[in-house]
Amino acid sequence: MELSYLVREPENITSKTPILFMLHGYGSNEEDLFSFVPTLPKEWIIVSYRAPKTTQFEGFSWYDIDFMNQEKFINVEQAKESLDALLRSMMDITNRYGLTENDTHLCGFSQGGILSYALALHYPQLFSKVACLSSYPEEKILGNIVKDKKQLHHLRFFISHGTDDAVIPLEWGRKAADLLYDLGCYFTFREYMSGHGVNQKNYMDLMTFFES
Repeated sequence: MELSYLVREPENITSKTPILFMLHGYGSNEEDLFSFVPTLPKEWIIVSYRAPKTTQFEGFSWYDIDFMNQEKFINVEQAKESLDALLRSMMDITNRYGLTENDTHLCGFSQGGILSYALALHYPQLFSKVACLSSYPEEKILGNIVKDKKQLHHLRFFISHGTDDAVIPLEWGRKAADLLYDLGCYFTFREYMSGHGVNQKNYMDLMTFFES
């Protein structure tokens, strides 16, 4: 599975250049989170992926969702295929740029945030900062995550959720705080007066997280 993506390269790239991979939500595309580029660190490589599956709303998704069947709400097989494709693509891009001493960051919204939790907690050695926006840790996708605190101690999570989110309930998003606390991970969890999206204050706090 080949994944399409947009990329913003800095003027200079060395083996230590940080890279940020961005994963959009259900029904969106690679241009969504790529709109964050103007306020992200200029010295970073920014890669924004397009999910592999098309939706009936003319957008893309990382896996199908059956909104009428809670038992089969998530197509777990497709989700795992997307995770494998993302991991292969990320490693390929990292090797292509010769990034051997750099920090690798993740930013995912909604469905993309769900996959970001899985990537970071399955392969903590690969990532540094992880932002999960309007999403939640999905147990069916997480599976056997790393629980060794020594392998997780360097990760930094930024979790945000709208108090009026009608797509992914706030209670689901709060599961992340419980999970990350139990794992001994460093994280910031913030709630905003918004729906299923990123309001201005959320956006500013996200940029501060990546710049710090």
